Amino acid sequence: MKKLTYISLALAAALSLTMSCSKVLDEQPRTFFEPGFFQTEAGVEGGLTALYSSLRYLYGQAYYYNINTTGTDEATYGQSGDGNFKDADLSGIGSLNASSARSDVLWNTVFPYINTANGIIENAESVGLSNALIAEAKFFRAWYYFQLVQTFGGVPLDLGSGELAFNSAPTRVSTRNTVPEVYNAIFSDLVTAVADLPENPRVVGGVTKTVARLALAKSYLTFGWWLENPKGIATYPQTDRKDIAGHDAKWYYEQALSVCETAISNPGPYGLCNTYREVNLAQNDRNKEILLWADHTEKSELYNGASLGYSSGNAPDNFAGWMINWNHGTVNIGGVGCIQREACQEIGRPWTRMAPTHEAIKVFTSGDVTKDSRFDGTFTSAYYGNWQKAGIDAQSVTGANGITIPRNGLVLSFVPEVIEGIVYPDKQDNNNGANVGAGTVPGRADYVFDLNGFSRIAYPSLWKLGCYRTDYNIESALGSPNAASTRPFSILKFSDFYLTAAEAAFKLGNNAKARSNIIVLRKRAGVWTWKNSARAEYKADFSSELEAATPATITLDYILDERMREFYGEGFRWFDLVRTQTWKERAGSYTISGSSWGAHKPEKFSRTIEDYMYLRPIPSGQLKGMEMTDAERAAYQNPGYTTD
Repeated sequence: MKKLTYISLALAAALSLTMSCSKVLDEQPRTFFEPGFFQTEAGVEGGLTALYSSLRYLYGQAYYYNINTTGTDEATYGQSGDGNFKDADLSGIGSLNASSARSDVLWNTVFPYINTANGIIENAESVGLSNALIAEAKFFRAWYYFQLVQTFGGVPLDLGSGELAFNSAPTRVSTRNTVPEVYNAIFSDLVTAVADLPENPRVVGGVTKTVARLALAKSYLTFGWWLENPKGIATYPQTDRKDIAGHDAKWYYEQALSVCETAISNPGPYGLCNTYREVNLAQNDRNKEILLWADHTEKSELYNGASLGYSSGNAPDNFAGWMINWNHGTVNIGGVGCIQREACQEIGRPWTRMAPTHEAIKVFTSGDVTKDSRFDGTFTSAYYGNWQKAGIDAQSVTGANGITIPRNGLVLSFVPEVIEGIVYPDKQDNNNGANVGAGTVPGRADYVFDLNGFSRIAYPSLWKLGCYRTDYNIESALGSPNAASTRPFSILKFSDFYLTAAEAAFKLGNNAKARSNIIVLRKRAGVWTWKNSARAEYKADFSSELEAATPATITLDYILDERMREFYGEGFRWFDLVRTQTWKERAGSYTISGSSWGAHKPEKFSRTIEDYMYLRPIPSGQLKGMEMTDAERAAYQNPGYTTD
């Protein structure tokens, strides 16, 4: 088979069409599917293509991104955060329940595509599908079940026609399997995928042995923690914490470590980029470190699935990058709007829905940010004037301390190092604090925030998910900053092999292996070729210094800190904290300044994180749609939550 036809099949309840696209595969929309469609070669080919396109409905979807990031040690709600974000924060300003928990995005999105995978696998032999292509379907089925079981606990393997069987008719009954039963299915699919997938992708972005190995290693590691259950957190449906295959937690940690070591030794076409910045640089998207991504394109609205000129924020748009992005367009000096929205990675479209906590930033600044490139390669901390691109003729503005700021000059900074003598304004106007409450430092033309003074309304923005469009021009054009990002959204990275291996080694008591895997990434973080905050080439190698600064004894907290430094803001942090049962300890309180431009005094906020919250509620829409009594719905729901 040389071409896969695109079909999106929402078959858990009914057959439907969703038109979207991927740069990976040749997609051809269709409008009608009979139940026997998967018994044709075109049907299974189309189903496979649909599995890839399905990723866009989950990854980059900002409300799903929010539920896995807000309320963790990475982020809180921003000044413009609505109930979706305040509910997720668990700090008393909202409540998380079956109607408000945006994990409904996961539930509602993936079950139809799990059923699509079931249809492909069930009919593969009759249409002569190769083992390699069957393995692609098994990978997606396993990956989606892995997301579900981490989020909700045990979930149904039977969608209406038997366990892991294709269902072609609507059904309104459901029975949840236990966590071990779901993991047993996951492991079976992923082991087969590792065996049958090719070393090299058959198409750009296609899944391979290496991709499946990372999913398998993460699944082994997570199930090992689940079996061990060090803090006695209940699961649901209730079941003994025993493995169906009879293995203990140690065995699963050993398997996770072994799979990671195999992948690192046999990377195929994958590997680490030379510098941390290169991994997330928009012009370098789809690089060798990114194993799996949800793809987008700026070349066609039809195949992007959404407008290329404007987005209101709906799937399959990639709009997660707007959330941790404050309204820099408010910066005004002498009547000049100095920082215009621009379709470039540094700025983009600001929604101010989420903000980093002070504690998250301190994870980066607790080391030497002049040597570790990951703060500079994660956040936008320096904002440069671009007013001429909006047709504003001013050649310069008079910045802090009466010093001139030219076009393209540095206007405002969030300074990671300690600076003495920052003076914040007492009031807000266009001549005081650049209209955003920023401070001044003697001798500097730019306005300044220190990293103890940032707030819910002004903070370092997330550079790594920033938009990028080729209609943006560094000299003359702002491009289309209000359009959703047409960048791919990264899901799995080769660098995660090292941190998954480190965590598995830690659980096995092998400090040497835990440390050696972490050191690989820390040494890479010490290599610089460019400094984002200076907009300039910067060649330096601090790899030896970062290796020497790595603690002799690796702790779980240190591993989680390193995971944050590598993967901050990528939409998976809640899974890390739930897996390791450290959510309450690491995110139970946080610090940030208030929601007004003049807020610079840090305030401490407490979160209510109960043990039952380690599982998300089954969405109320699912419960209401099933033929059950009220008592049966209550029994189907995870403990601690109502059905509404």
